[in-house]
Amino acid sequence: MVVNFQEGLAGAKNDCRMSATNLDSVSPSGEAKERVLIWLFSWLAAVHVFVFSAAFPLFNNMDEHFHFDLVVNYSHGHLPRGMNLVAKESEKYILAYSSPEFIWPQVLCPGGRFPAPSWTQPNLASSREAQPGAAGEQLPFFRQWLEKLKSTPNYESSQQPLYYVAAGLWWHIGQGCGLKGLCLLYWIRWLNILFVAALVWVGYVAARMVFPENLFLRLGVPALIAFIPQQAFYSIQNDVLSPLCFGLAFICLVRWMLAEPPGLGLGIATGLSLAATFLAKISNLPFLVVSVLVVLFKLWQWRGTGKGRAALPALAVMTLCAALPICGWMAWSKYAFGDFSGSEAKIQSLGWTHKPFVEWWHHPIFTPHGSWTFVSELLTTFWQGDFNWHANPLNLPAVDALYVCLSLCLLSLATVKLIPRFSVATPQQRQALWLGLGCFAAAFAFFGYLSVIYDFDDCAYPSREYPYFTSGRLILGALIPFLLLYVYGLDCLLHQSGNKWLRPLALAGLILFMLISEIITDWSVFSSQYNWYHA
Repeated sequence: MVVNFQEGLAGAKNDCRMSATNLDSVSPSGEAKERVLIWLFSWLAAVHVFVFSAAFPLFNNMDEHFHFDLVVNYSHGHLPRGMNLVAKESEKYILAYSSPEFIWPQVLCPGGRFPAPSWTQPNLASSREAQPGAAGEQLPFFRQWLEKLKSTPNYESSQQPLYYVAAGLWWHIGQGCGLKGLCLLYWIRWLNILFVAALVWVGYVAARMVFPENLFLRLGVPALIAFIPQQAFYSIQNDVLSPLCFGLAFICLVRWMLAEPPGLGLGIATGLSLAATFLAKISNLPFLVVSVLVVLFKLWQWRGTGKGRAALPALAVMTLCAALPICGWMAWSKYAFGDFSGSEAKIQSLGWTHKPFVEWWHHPIFTPHGSWTFVSELLTTFWQGDFNWHANPLNLPAVDALYVCLSLCLLSLATVKLIPRFSVATPQQRQALWLGLGCFAAAFAFFGYLSVIYDFDDCAYPSREYPYFTSGRLILGALIPFLLLYVYGLDCLLHQSGNKWLRPLALAGLILFMLISEIITDWSVFSSQYNWYHA
């Protein structure tokens, strides 16, 4: 697959050319320096994820305890069959190391402070059996939550297996290195370091393929990936794999659009990356639909130019490589959970019901206020995540507003610049960016659709009072296409100034804002007695 990505990069250099206003010459020495910068971004991304993932206690409000339970099950080779209770091995870790800080206000604690974690108490730290300890004893609400955990089915059991297989193997490596207790749990989180560091390189390859002669765009995408304050990267959960898997698929699809016709190697790489995208997260389904439409459209174009027959072998092998893993997991889901997606069992466990079609149109998303709530909240959490801290969202309204405004403005400008009349990009570059925009729009449409079709009853989120799916981590598969459009819009906004330093200064300012605002937002987390720094 790597060979085909390299072939795609080489082909893109020949096929994609920007106009003279955006050219940045690349010498061999300049290319070497550029790769050193990408290695630096990758290393900074690793440090960024390590520092913040170590600061957050275990187990957060994004069902981290359920995802951890799946990691433990997969580490033993146990594929879930139905919505089972949390395994006893997982339960001991969760009871011992859970923090009440995500779900309970500090001001309601005795003395206005959270009790010390159980592992810091000598009488419990030496115990063979993990116990809730002081937090569970002194906070009735937290004790109730811990007790309820023992009888609550793991409704994440039907999730796709790719992340849990990787994390299960990583768990064994940690055990082999002698890690135990709290450090072993954080070891699973730190698997995300590898994923995000690799994501920086995938973002660079994608930007270089689409914009081979624009240094600002080539470096802007990986730089933003390195510093994006997405809290999903600091947690044990499968969302972290989506941008990496579909990022690889996006590179293959761009090369597919440029190939005349594609080769077998590209067909294999495309099929496997699409299969990985599906096996990472069911919420990646919109990206697969767009991908299929792109492939079919290109096949229709090749038929019109007499190249359709030559493209059939690549199409056949791509279909085979994608369909076998996808259909295999769907068959298992049907056997183990009763439907091909595995989602109906989770829906029933959460108490959701399908609304009649006529009631869909009463949803507030069809009002100006409701549609703005949906779009703005989804964009906010796409950038930053949706952790709670002391029972409140961990965010700053002013920071949220800036992320939303910049995203809407730069994406709107990028969309206008994709129109041939206003564009300075080549047709091939416009195709790639239209693909990215289509993926991002499809994700929004999909979650808007999910928001409309269900009655959420007494569920905490989404709820009847807030009937919106606005967890941006669920659409992280579109991260690289989104950032290509975002940085392209910023480039279009600034390149006419004539000042060659304005674009890099704007990018540096944006990164500095991301980092400083994240530190301010999460500052109270670093002082938690329950995190790795206080172990």
